[in-house]
Amino acid sequence: MFDIGFSEIVVIGVVALVVIGPERLPKTARMLGHLFGRLQRYVNEVKADINREMELDELRRLKRDVESAARDIQQSVASAQAEVKATVTSIETDLNRAVAGASVFRTDCSWPSGITRASAFCASLAAMASNSAWTPATTAAFSLSDGVP
Repeated sequence: MFDIGFSEIVVIGVVALVVIGPERLPKTARMLGHLFGRLQRYVNEVKADINREMELDELRRLKRDVESAARDIQQSVASAQAEVKATVTSIETDLNRAVAGASVFRTDCSWPSGITRASAFCASLAAMASNSAWTPATTAAFSLSDGVP
């Protein structure tokens, strides 16, 4: 802080001895020591307060950065979720249209005359598709023992 050498301290001591006197010099030196100690503690407390405030400001900035990153991640997850939901809805709609528009069962049963097993199976499926008189007996016409590979 101050650049005071040994010779300057000796000069200050001699002047204090002359001005204050030898009787009050020890009390004055003790009081100056206490005041100097208080001054040092006060300066240290101010430094510590400044350091704490700087750390608090740094923590506040860090908190803001983390909250901002969390908001960004939340927004990206929400947008990805919306995209996935839209894609799934689109696929579901396309599949429903395909199922509604396409005939899964062959209802005309126009097989060549030699393929009796396929014809019987087709008739059975057509009956199941139309929910008309389908019974397990309808599928009995389709047997594995009719000789057709």
